[in-house]
Amino acid sequence: MIEILPSLLSADFARLDREINQVEAANVTMLHLDVMDGHFVPEISFGPPVVRSIRASTELHLDVHLMVAHPEQHLDAFIKAGANSISIHVEAPGHLHRSLRLIQSHGLKAGVVINPGTPVTALDALLDVVDYVLVMSVDPGYGGQQFIPRSLDKVMQLDRRRKEAGLNFAIEIDGGVTAKNIGAVVQAGCDWVVAGAAIFGNEDPAMAVIEMQKIARDATAIRV
Repeated sequence: MIEILPSLLSADFARLDREINQVEAANVTMLHLDVMDGHFVPEISFGPPVVRSIRASTELHLDVHLMVAHPEQHLDAFIKAGANSISIHVEAPGHLHRSLRLIQSHGLKAGVVINPGTPVTALDALLDVVDYVLVMSVDPGYGGQQFIPRSLDKVMQLDRRRKEAGLNFAIEIDGGVTAKNIGAVVQAGCDWVVAGAAIFGNEDPAMAVIEMQKIARDATAIRV
């Protein structure tokens, strides 16, 4: 089953409960939370207190994407705040393998992220460790960017590698996904699809999710 993950970075934070309730009405099971520190990426978003507040208002799976320098210094705080999965960038400094194992030791899913300029080969030593791989289809740090088409090549490479190696990590994509390109994203091999502006920029976020879910379902029948 393809999961659509509404990205709360594009939601109205003054009405966050309402925004979450709207996408819950579309039967989503996961929310995506982009954490930015102003160092690894230029912008600053939110930290553990906001994740804790979101956790108190929903039982949905919280997928936390850490766009931060030295992510290992922040893992404990986000685990305690109520994250269900945490992904960290292969480009970030620190001991990546140890951080992934630490996340998993607390019963969470651990993911690794690659930027548009990072080749899939950078993950060779990690694919048998991670629960999911997040392919950035825009340069990280800002919402509302245009999808980078070559990201689909990375998705197909990852899908081919997991099949050849008999692995079962999920493939996630984030950045510029809309109803117009989600079909191609799913056909390439994505399992988790993050969408922000395409959902919360819509007058009816629930209907936007439902439309994307239908397109995704249809696309699963003709995967590449």
